[in-house]
Amino acid sequence: MSRNYFGTDGIRGRVGDSPITPDFVLKLGWAAGRVLAERTSGSKLILIGKDTRISGYMFESALQAGLINAGIDVGLLGPMPTPAIAYLTRTFQAQAGIVISASHNPYEDNGIKFFSSTGTKLPDDVELAIEAQLEKPMVTAERLGKARRIEDAAGRYIEFCKGTMPWGFSLQGMKVVLDCANGATYHIAPNVFSELGATIIPLAVEPNGTNINRGCGSTSPESLQEKVLESGADLGIAFDGDGDRLIFVDHKGELVDGDEILYIIASAKQKSGAGMKGVVGTLMSNYGFELALKDLDIPFVRAKVGDRYVIEAMNENGWSLGGENSGHIICSEVTTTGDGIIAALQVLLAVVSSGRALHDIKQGMHKMPQVMINVRMSQRQDISTNTDVLTAVAATEKVLGSRGRVLLRPSGTEPVVRVMVEGEDRGEVKQLAQELAETVEKALA
Repeated sequence: MSRNYFGTDGIRGRVGDSPITPDFVLKLGWAAGRVLAERTSGSKLILIGKDTRISGYMFESALQAGLINAGIDVGLLGPMPTPAIAYLTRTFQAQAGIVISASHNPYEDNGIKFFSSTGTKLPDDVELAIEAQLEKPMVTAERLGKARRIEDAAGRYIEFCKGTMPWGFSLQGMKVVLDCANGATYHIAPNVFSELGATIIPLAVEPNGTNINRGCGSTSPESLQEKVLESGADLGIAFDGDGDRLIFVDHKGELVDGDEILYIIASAKQKSGAGMKGVVGTLMSNYGFELALKDLDIPFVRAKVGDRYVIEAMNENGWSLGGENSGHIICSEVTTTGDGIIAALQVLLAVVSSGRALHDIKQGMHKMPQVMINVRMSQRQDISTNTDVLTAVAATEKVLGSRGRVLLRPSGTEPVVRVMVEGEDRGEVKQLAQELAETVEKALA
């Protein structure tokens, strides 16, 4: 059976459009409950958490009703970061955890993401079984499930985050601006960092259901940059709406993205004597990041864009660190999925251990200028065998030599080919990207 609903990051869409309607979510809860109940003889508990967008109330009720109708007991977590739901699913030994969130998207969107009992993404065969169940008529289980609200969920996760740091670790004397995107970390992150001793200046911690990710968070860091400079803070941290990704701002107001975050964590572990077996990035990871790891003798591989592919590559290589330049960072020695708070703490551990400012410890990596041009297709085409395109790519790579990179990547969501060139000279990179984009455009005409 082909996939109709599940993408690489769950089910997403504009609220009210197919498949993100209350009727569908009700049926999805029932279908998931039926499939998961058949596959385990143990707990019949499934946890539901959500971010702060207003549609979460509606979908939480619909999912809850569907699961109860399938004979599943439901634990309601309320607004919680996505990685917290992965952690709590393991902690409560639940069958699964369900997240109602559209991550960094605007409030009009929403989505559903599942975690398995081990806090990882559901296996493909389970997702396919749920999709198959959706095609069947909904019937009521002989034994209906029950629902209860888990009141101490936030406290459990806060203690888990703090417990990932070494004994005696302290942020005493550090001033930190925290931008919580009016999202799921609004009541979690300030407590984690303040209880570790930091002086916190909170931003975007007043969600109203419609302001999640609006002019704030990791996708809109301008207000965070301004606040760090205005307050004389040591650094700033911005999370996205569901708390599974982050970016930093150093004391000079400069952004520190996912590639730099990965470099800082990997470099600190390598220099501490703990060692770093290797790091997984993506096709979009900056070439300067790859070269910086090479200078540290840390192996590096690229996966396709998407945390599912990053985690697969980490597992294949037996490595514990990977992520994307968007700030989705996976530290598998600590937890099973991307976690903005955990990644932030790993960076702060490097800062505190080194006794240096964030601005200084990122200097070992020099990002190369990167130019990306989207070339629109009238219809989807395979350009991987086009002679003119292959010749142009080879010529561009020859000009760049060993200090640059070319990538042609068809979009998975729209009819465009992304033409990306990286190199040391910004002017040269821009010209090469434009020339290559023109060749691709002619090939697609």
